Amino acid sequence: MMMRQRSVGLSRAGIGYLLILPSLGLIGVFFLVPLGMTVWMSLHDWPLFGASTLVGLKNYAELLHDESFWNSLLFTTRYTLIVTPALFISSFALALLVRRPGRWSAFFRTAYFLPVVIGLSTASLLWVWLFNDQVGVFSALLMNLGLVDEPVQWFDTGTTSLLSVVWMVTWKMTGFNMVLMLVGMQAIPKDLYEAANIDGVSPWQQLRHITVPLMRQTFALALTISVIGSYLAFDQFYIMTHGGPNNSTVSIVYWIYRAAFTYTRVGYASAMSVVLLLILLLMSTLQLYLLRSDDR
Repeated sequence: MMMRQRSVGLSRAGIGYLLILPSLGLIGVFFLVPLGMTVWMSLHDWPLFGASTLVGLKNYAELLHDESFWNSLLFTTRYTLIVTPALFISSFALALLVRRPGRWSAFFRTAYFLPVVIGLSTASLLWVWLFNDQVGVFSALLMNLGLVDEPVQWFDTGTTSLLSVVWMVTWKMTGFNMVLMLVGMQAIPKDLYEAANIDGVSPWQQLRHITVPLMRQTFALALTISVIGSYLAFDQFYIMTHGGPNNSTVSIVYWIYRAAFTYTRVGYASAMSVVLLLILLLMSTLQLYLLRSDDR
């Protein structure tokens, strides 16, 4: 009997290992192998065409004196510090508006989520047209309201270019974060709100003392996704601003792209990619640590 139980246990363990093998294979093929190749390439002088030469840590040492790299990293950080609070606040506000079931709640949830379905490249092209000074909607609207006397050149300065991209990304991604917030809100036991209502607790106090504290893990997930997505921003700057004016809106991924495919320095671009990965790992770990649950 004992031997039969052990054999059943071993067979179940073997089945479990077999079930996770496809996932491990996908992780290995699409993450671990490309990561290893990137690290290997970063140790070489690897042109886009031609033979590569092993240079060790030379590419990483060059990063310390690359002004373009640090400027792009600084700009990406500034972009992240602007777009992340905008996404967080707008998505949390929309989640509060549509969290209660009602006649129109399903309609508004769908309407707020619809921009997420649009591809980022398509959304960027759409907003380039909306910002166009000749046929765009925004300049015409401002002129009709009497706020400006002539069409606005939205992409003529670094500040307006950055804010235009932030506006587009906020419109595009708020619905995704709203769904995350809704899931977190629906996971809170309703008994807590019912008890608070009986005790005469105001809605603001319920939000402050019940909703927000119990959504810390949801906030951590939403912030981590937003920060990682912001640091990996490429499409919106490539399509909407082209890195201009005067390279003032070149994100870190955009600079990696230029180094690899414009200046044909694939090894140097790989070194920047590895550094960016380490930065994201550090920031994500720090966020999850600061917003960790108190139940340990």
